[in-house]
Amino acid sequence: MFKRFLKKTRLYNRIKMKVLLGGKTVFENRSKNSDTAILILAGYKGFLWDIVFERIKAFAPKDADVCLISSGLYSEELSRIAKEFNWSYLSTKKNNVCIAMNIGISRFPGASWIYKIDEDIFVTKNFFKNTMDTYLNCKKEDSFYRDPIFVAPLIPINAFGYAHLLRRLGLEDAYRAKFGAPHIGGATPVESDIEFAKFIWGGGYSVPSIDELDARCGAVKSEPLACPIHFSIGAILMERQMWERIGFFTGWKRNGMGADEMQLNKYAVIYSTPMLIAADTCVGHLSFGPQNAAMKEFFEKNKKLFEIREFN
Repeated sequence: MFKRFLKKTRLYNRIKMKVLLGGKTVFENRSKNSDTAILILAGYKGFLWDIVFERIKAFAPKDADVCLISSGLYSEELSRIAKEFNWSYLSTKKNNVCIAMNIGISRFPGASWIYKIDEDIFVTKNFFKNTMDTYLNCKKEDSFYRDPIFVAPLIPINAFGYAHLLRRLGLEDAYRAKFGAPHIGGATPVESDIEFAKFIWGGGYSVPSIDELDARCGAVKSEPLACPIHFSIGAILMERQMWERIGFFTGWKRNGMGADEMQLNKYAVIYSTPMLIAADTCVGHLSFGPQNAAMKEFFEKNKKLFEIREFN
Protein backbone atom coordinates (compact mmCIF):
# COMPACT_ATOMS: atom_id res chain seq x y z
CA MET A 1 0.00 0.00 0.00
CA PHE A 2 2.73 2.44 1.04
CA LYS A 3 4.87 1.51 -1.98
CA ARG A 4 1.93 2.14 -4.29
CA PHE A 5 1.37 5.52 -2.67
CA LEU A 6 5.07 6.37 -2.96
CA LYS A 7 5.12 5.46 -6.64
CA LYS A 8 2.06 7.62 -7.28
CA THR A 9 3.67 10.52 -5.43
CA ARG A 10 6.86 10.20 -7.45
CA LEU A 11 4.88 9.99 -10.67
CA TYR A 12 2.91 13.09 -9.70
CA ASN A 13 6.12 14.99 -8.96
CA ARG A 14 7.64 13.95 -12.30
CA ILE A 15 4.53 15.09 -14.14
CA LYS A 16 4.48 18.34 -12.16
CA MET A 17 8.13 19.03 -12.98
CA LYS A 18 7.57 18.31 -16.66
CA VAL A 19 4.55 20.61 -16.85
CA LEU A 20 5.93 23.47 -14.73
CA LEU A 21 9.41 23.47 -16.25
CA GLY A 22 8.69 22.16 -19.73
CA GLY A 23 7.27 23.28 -23.05
CA LYS A 24 8.68 24.80 -26.22
CA THR A 25 10.82 27.88 -25.71
CA VAL A 26 13.22 30.21 -27.47
CA PHE A 27 16.07 31.26 -25.20
CA GLU A 28 18.56 33.88 -26.37
CA ASN A 29 21.16 33.44 -23.67
CA ARG A 30 23.54 36.23 -22.67
CA SER A 31 24.01 35.13 -19.08
CA LYS A 32 26.96 36.35 -17.00
CA ASN A 33 26.43 33.51 -14.51
CA SER A 34 25.56 36.08 -11.85
CA ASP A 35 24.13 35.23 -8.43
CA THR A 36 21.35 37.74 -9.14
CA ALA A 37 18.77 37.41 -11.93
CA ILE A 38 16.32 40.17 -12.88
CA LEU A 39 13.38 38.61 -14.71
CA ILE A 40 11.00 41.00 -16.47
CA LEU A 41 7.62 39.71 -17.65
CA ALA A 42 6.84 41.60 -20.84
CA GLY A 43 5.09 41.33 -24.16
CA TYR A 44 1.74 43.08 -23.96
CA LYS A 45 2.40 46.76 -23.11
CA GLY A 46 4.92 47.82 -25.72
CA PHE A 47 4.02 51.51 -25.36
CA LEU A 48 5.82 51.47 -21.98
CA TRP A 49 9.01 49.69 -22.97
CA ASP A 50 11.22 52.65 -23.89
CA ILE A 51 10.93 54.21 -20.44
CA VAL A 52 10.51 51.04 -18.36
CA PHE A 53 13.55 49.28 -19.84
CA GLU A 54 15.66 52.44 -19.81
CA ARG A 55 15.04 52.68 -16.07
CA ILE A 56 16.07 49.06 -15.53
CA LYS A 57 19.19 49.60 -17.63
CA ALA A 58 20.06 52.71 -15.59
CA PHE A 59 19.48 51.30 -12.11
CA ALA A 60 20.04 47.52 -12.23
CA PRO A 61 23.26 46.16 -10.68
CA LYS A 62 25.83 45.99 -13.46
CA ASP A 63 26.81 42.40 -12.69
CA ALA A 64 23.23 41.07 -12.59
CA ASP A 65 21.69 38.86 -15.26
CA VAL A 66 18.69 40.55 -16.86
CA CYS A 67 16.17 38.54 -18.87
CA LEU A 68 13.05 39.65 -20.70
CA ILE A 69 10.36 36.94 -20.61
CA SER A 70 7.32 36.82 -22.86
CA SER A 71 4.62 34.28 -22.13
CA GLY A 72 2.81 32.85 -25.15
CA LEU A 73 4.51 34.89 -27.85
CA TYR A 74 7.81 35.66 -29.53
CA SER A 75 8.53 39.37 -29.95
CA GLU A 76 11.08 40.59 -32.48
CA GLU A 77 11.13 43.91 -30.66
CA LEU A 78 11.89 42.34 -27.28
CA SER A 79 14.59 40.24 -28.91
CA ARG A 80 16.12 43.37 -30.43
CA ILE A 81 16.01 45.27 -27.12
CA ALA A 82 17.58 42.35 -25.25
CA LYS A 83 20.40 42.18 -27.79
CA GLU A 84 20.98 45.94 -27.64
CA PHE A 85 21.16 45.93 -23.82
CA ASN A 86 23.09 42.65 -23.64
CA TRP A 87 20.20 41.00 -21.80
CA SER A 88 18.80 37.52 -22.31
CA TYR A 89 15.40 36.89 -23.88
CA LEU A 90 13.10 33.96 -23.16
CA SER A 91 9.93 33.27 -25.11
CA THR A 92 7.55 30.44 -24.17
CA LYS A 93 5.05 28.96 -26.59
CA LYS A 94 2.55 28.20 -23.83
CA ASN A 95 0.86 31.32 -22.51
CA ASN A 96 1.12 30.77 -18.76
CA VAL A 97 3.02 33.27 -16.63
CA CYS A 98 3.72 30.76 -13.85
CA ILE A 99 5.36 28.34 -16.27
CA ALA A 100 7.21 31.20 -17.96
CA MET A 101 8.62 32.35 -14.62
CA ASN A 102 9.57 28.81 -13.61
CA ILE A 103 11.44 28.28 -16.87
CA GLY A 104 13.05 31.71 -16.54
CA ILE A 105 14.39 30.95 -13.07
CA SER A 106 15.59 27.52 -14.18
CA ARG A 107 17.60 29.10 -17.03
CA PHE A 108 19.78 30.89 -14.47
CA PRO A 109 20.87 28.04 -12.18
CA GLY A 110 23.59 30.09 -10.50
CA ALA A 111 21.23 32.84 -9.36
CA SER A 112 20.45 32.71 -5.64
CA TRP A 113 18.51 35.99 -5.81
CA ILE A 114 15.55 36.57 -8.13
CA TYR A 115 13.96 39.91 -8.92
CA LYS A 116 10.59 39.54 -10.62
CA ILE A 117 9.37 42.73 -12.30
CA ASP A 118 6.28 43.38 -14.45
CA GLU A 119 6.49 45.44 -17.62
CA ASP A 120 4.37 48.25 -16.13
CA ILE A 121 6.72 48.86 -13.19
CA PHE A 122 8.98 51.92 -13.20
CA VAL A 123 12.02 51.06 -11.10
CA THR A 124 14.02 53.72 -9.27
CA LYS A 125 17.53 54.43 -8.02
CA ASN A 126 17.16 52.83 -4.58
CA PHE A 127 15.01 49.86 -5.54
CA PHE A 128 17.58 47.14 -6.20
CA LYS A 129 20.03 48.01 -3.41
CA ASN A 130 17.52 48.77 -0.67
CA THR A 131 15.35 45.70 -1.20
CA MET A 132 18.49 43.56 -1.13
CA ASP A 133 19.77 45.28 2.02
CA THR A 134 16.40 44.71 3.69
CA TYR A 135 16.50 41.03 2.79
CA LEU A 136 20.09 40.58 4.01
CA ASN A 137 19.27 42.34 7.30
CA CYS A 138 16.56 39.73 7.89
CA LYS A 139 19.29 37.11 8.03
CA LYS A 140 21.01 38.76 10.97
CA GLU A 141 20.70 37.17 14.40
CA ASP A 142 18.97 40.19 15.94
CA SER A 143 16.57 40.83 13.07
CA PHE A 144 12.95 41.47 14.08
CA TYR A 145 11.62 39.83 10.88
CA ARG A 146 12.91 36.46 9.73
CA ASP A 147 12.62 34.29 6.64
CA PRO A 148 10.58 36.61 4.39
CA ILE A 149 8.88 35.08 1.38
CA PHE A 150 9.84 38.21 -0.57
CA VAL A 151 10.85 41.83 -0.14
CA ALA A 152 9.07 44.51 -2.17
CA PRO A 153 9.28 48.31 -2.34
CA LEU A 154 6.56 50.78 -1.48
CA ILE A 155 4.30 51.22 -4.52
CA PRO A 156 1.83 54.12 -4.85
CA ILE A 157 -0.76 52.19 -6.90
CA ASN A 158 -0.94 49.32 -4.44
CA ALA A 159 -3.56 48.65 -1.76
CA PHE A 160 -0.88 48.57 0.94
CA GLY A 161 1.74 51.08 -0.18
CA TYR A 162 -0.53 53.99 -1.12
CA ALA A 163 -1.68 54.72 2.46
CA HIS A 164 1.86 54.78 3.85
CA LEU A 165 3.02 57.11 1.09
CA LEU A 166 0.06 59.47 1.55
CA ARG A 167 0.94 59.74 5.23
CA ARG A 168 4.60 60.45 4.49
CA LEU A 169 3.70 63.13 1.96
CA GLY A 170 1.07 64.81 4.11
CA LEU A 171 -1.53 64.23 1.39
CA GLU A 172 -4.13 62.40 3.46
CA ASP A 173 -6.49 65.39 3.45
CA ALA A 174 -6.14 65.85 -0.32
CA TYR A 175 -6.93 62.16 -0.79
CA ARG A 176 -9.81 62.30 1.71
CA ALA A 177 -11.44 65.18 -0.16
CA LYS A 178 -11.63 63.11 -3.34
CA PHE A 179 -11.84 59.47 -2.25
CA GLY A 180 -12.61 59.28 1.48
CA ALA A 181 -10.36 58.29 4.37
CA PRO A 182 -7.22 56.35 3.36
CA HIS A 183 -6.98 52.91 4.96
CA ILE A 184 -5.40 49.48 4.63
CA GLY A 185 -7.79 46.55 4.23
CA GLY A 186 -11.29 46.50 2.79
CA ALA A 187 -12.37 48.11 -0.46
CA THR A 188 -10.34 51.07 -1.76
CA PRO A 189 -10.28 52.96 -5.07
CA VAL A 190 -6.63 51.98 -5.58
CA GLU A 191 -7.22 49.11 -7.99
CA SER A 192 -10.25 50.45 -9.86
CA ASP A 193 -10.61 54.24 -9.85
CA ILE A 194 -9.05 55.99 -12.84
CA GLU A 195 -8.96 59.32 -11.02
CA PHE A 196 -6.95 57.77 -8.19
CA ALA A 197 -4.33 56.49 -10.66
CA LYS A 198 -4.03 59.97 -12.18
CA PHE A 199 -3.94 61.54 -8.71
CA ILE A 200 -1.08 59.40 -7.47
CA TRP A 201 0.94 59.89 -10.67
CA GLY A 202 0.85 63.64 -10.14
CA GLY A 203 -1.67 64.51 -12.79
CA GLY A 204 -2.37 68.11 -11.76
CA TYR A 205 -1.84 67.42 -8.04
CA SER A 206 1.06 67.87 -5.65
CA VAL A 207 2.29 64.26 -5.67
CA PRO A 208 6.06 64.28 -6.43
CA SER A 209 7.59 62.31 -9.28
CA ILE A 210 8.37 58.65 -8.61
CA ASP A 211 12.10 59.46 -8.48
CA GLU A 212 11.57 62.16 -5.87
CA LEU A 213 9.35 59.81 -3.87
CA ASP A 214 12.10 57.20 -3.95
CA ALA A 215 14.70 59.77 -2.90
CA ARG A 216 12.54 60.92 0.02
CA CYS A 217 12.00 57.33 1.13
CA GLY A 218 15.72 56.59 0.88
CA ALA A 219 16.68 59.69 2.89
CA VAL A 220 14.96 58.36 6.01
CA LYS A 221 16.22 55.31 7.87
CA SER A 222 13.13 53.11 8.10
CA GLU A 223 12.37 49.69 9.42
CA PRO A 224 10.67 47.35 6.93
CA LEU A 225 6.91 47.01 7.03
CA ALA A 226 5.08 43.69 7.18
CA CYS A 227 2.14 43.60 4.78
CA PRO A 228 -0.97 42.11 6.45
CA ILE A 229 -3.18 42.05 3.34
CA HIS A 230 -3.08 40.63 -0.19
CA PHE A 231 0.00 42.08 -1.89
CA SER A 232 0.33 42.65 -5.64
CA ILE A 233 3.72 41.28 -6.73
CA GLY A 234 4.60 43.65 -9.57
CA ALA A 235 8.13 44.07 -8.22
CA ILE A 236 9.62 41.67 -5.69
CA LEU A 237 12.93 40.18 -4.61
CA MET A 238 12.93 36.56 -3.48
CA GLU A 239 15.48 33.86 -2.83
CA ARG A 240 15.77 30.92 -5.17
CA GLN A 241 15.48 28.59 -2.21
CA MET A 242 12.05 30.09 -1.42
CA TRP A 243 10.88 29.37 -4.97
CA GLU A 244 12.07 25.79 -4.54
CA ARG A 245 10.49 25.59 -1.10
CA ILE A 246 7.01 26.57 -2.31
CA GLY A 247 7.23 23.95 -5.07
CA PHE A 248 7.67 26.44 -7.94
CA PHE A 249 4.81 28.57 -9.26
CA THR A 250 1.82 26.31 -9.82
CA GLY A 251 -0.76 28.08 -11.93
CA TRP A 252 -2.29 25.28 -13.97
CA LYS A 253 -5.33 26.99 -15.49
CA ARG A 254 -5.45 29.23 -18.55
CA ASN A 255 -2.68 31.85 -18.57
CA GLY A 256 -1.87 31.49 -14.87
CA MET A 257 -2.28 35.24 -14.36
CA GLY A 258 -2.37 36.01 -10.64
CA ALA A 259 -1.83 32.39 -9.60
CA ASP A 260 1.80 33.04 -8.62
CA GLU A 261 0.67 36.02 -6.57
CA MET A 262 -2.03 34.02 -4.81
CA GLN A 263 0.41 31.21 -4.07
CA LEU A 264 2.95 33.55 -2.50
CA ASN A 265 0.32 35.35 -0.42
CA LYS A 266 -1.14 32.09 0.88
CA TYR A 267 2.24 30.54 1.63
CA ALA A 268 3.34 33.65 3.53
CA VAL A 269 0.43 33.42 5.95
CA ILE A 270 0.29 29.64 6.37
CA TYR A 271 4.03 29.12 6.85
CA SER A 272 4.86 32.36 8.71
CA THR A 273 7.11 33.83 6.03
CA PRO A 274 6.40 37.57 6.15
CA MET A 275 5.73 39.67 3.07
CA LEU A 276 8.14 42.50 3.77
CA ILE A 277 8.10 46.00 2.32
CA ALA A 278 11.34 47.99 2.20
CA ALA A 279 10.10 51.38 3.37
CA ASP A 280 13.24 53.15 2.13
CA THR A 281 12.48 52.76 -1.56
CA CYS A 282 9.52 53.31 -3.85
CA VAL A 283 8.76 52.30 -7.45
CA GLY A 284 5.96 53.25 -9.81
CA HIS A 285 3.14 51.04 -11.11
CA LEU A 286 1.17 52.34 -14.06
CA SER A 287 -2.25 50.90 -13.19
CA PHE A 288 -4.50 47.91 -12.58
CA GLY A 289 -6.82 46.33 -15.17
CA PRO A 290 -9.87 48.62 -14.83
CA GLN A 291 -7.59 51.66 -15.10
CA ASN A 292 -5.39 50.44 -17.95
CA ALA A 293 -7.11 51.96 -20.98
CA ALA A 294 -7.40 55.43 -19.46
CA MET A 295 -3.89 55.29 -18.01
CA LYS A 296 -2.41 54.35 -21.37
CA GLU A 297 -3.88 57.58 -22.75
CA PHE A 298 -2.66 59.47 -19.67
CA PHE A 299 0.83 58.03 -20.11
CA GLU A 300 1.01 59.00 -23.78
CA LYS A 301 0.09 62.60 -22.91
CA ASN A 302 2.32 62.90 -19.82
CA LYS A 303 5.48 60.92 -20.54
CA LYS A 304 7.66 63.40 -18.67
CA LEU A 305 5.99 62.27 -15.42
CA PHE A 306 7.41 58.78 -16.02
CA GLU A 307 10.90 59.59 -17.33
CA ILE A 308 13.95 59.44 -15.04
CA ARG A 309 14.53 62.52 -12.91
CA GLU A 310 17.70 62.79 -10.85
CA PHE A 311 17.39 63.46 -7.12
CA ASN A 312 20.14 63.21 -4.50
